[in-house]
Amino acid sequence: MPEELDRIRVGSAYDVVVGRDVLASAGSLVPETAQRVLVVHSAHLVDPALVVADALRDNGFEVHEAPVPDAEAAKTGDVATHLWGQLGRAGFTRTDVVVGVGGGTVTDLAGFVAATWLRGVPVVQVPTTLLAMVDAAVGGKTGINTPEGKNLVGAFHSPVGVLCDVEVLATLPRADYVGGMAEVLKAGFIADPVILDLVAADPDAAVSPDGPATLELIHRAVSVKATVVSEDLREAGLREILNYGHTLGHAIEQAEGYRMRHGEAVAIGMVFAAELAHREGLIDDALLARHRSVLASVGLPTSYAARPLDELLVTMGRDKKTRGSTLRFVVLEGLARPTRLVGPSHGALAAAYAAIAP
Repeated sequence: MPEELDRIRVGSAYDVVVGRDVLASAGSLVPETAQRVLVVHSAHLVDPALVVADALRDNGFEVHEAPVPDAEAAKTGDVATHLWGQLGRAGFTRTDVVVGVGGGTVTDLAGFVAATWLRGVPVVQVPTTLLAMVDAAVGGKTGINTPEGKNLVGAFHSPVGVLCDVEVLATLPRADYVGGMAEVLKAGFIADPVILDLVAADPDAAVSPDGPATLELIHRAVSVKATVVSEDLREAGLREILNYGHTLGHAIEQAEGYRMRHGEAVAIGMVFAAELAHREGLIDDALLARHRSVLASVGLPTSYAARPLDELLVTMGRDKKTRGSTLRFVVLEGLARPTRLVGPSHGALAAAYAAIAP
């Protein structure tokens, strides 16, 4: 079990700090060579952003604040352009820093703006949702959306530090916390089955920031991602396993106009991937059933049929893992044994999609 203040090293690049009441230590993650800091934060996250901004000022930095729209509305070219303009007017140089305070959309946006300003300035991520703590803020993948799909424009740009304050999660709506559990459980399926055991032992406590296993679940999920991205920063191979459930999940998100939470869509995508793997003889009945049982136990959806498969396949064809016209899915060939399924037949896809119908 990790201590109350935990440091998880991501390769030789940076630490992910996990603890309680640690927002005021944000200044310690910003390089001393910086003079100016742009704090990008969700418009509704005034209190945590203020704590971070004040901590940075106390450390002697010139702080500029940049509230942005909530959710996926933040991840647009227009918002990025606005932030670039703010950096330009404030005279940000290559030694100055961007800090992202918010959920996954804000950390994606802040990272992208940092990656592209002057071809790259440092970024510190302060995720405030479970989803962002265990996924979006760790690993250096940044991006914005276009009408054609999610995260199709982006860059790899590792942060210089990540600060996760679990106390902030107490203000998170339950549905958002549950959505973040999809990425925690994903880590369990692809690499660390202890996560699944901890959740199954007490599903109600697993979706509470005050639960007895909360810090351990976050530690384990972050550790899985840290291990994978340390070996494959630019998604050349191994890192694709982190996209378990995401191929269909991203397509559903776009089809639903991003009104469905990311974690909810990924949960459905994991069940779909499990159905595909089962039909290919890669996993047994028990592991297939375990997907539905553990996801449902924390309140995540496991079925979907709101859109025709052919519509979703068009979007999946633009997925980053697709090569030419060949779809590639991350699937399991056993618990914690991810692999790739390349070019499944339309019949297999249709059968798997039919199996996740309500």
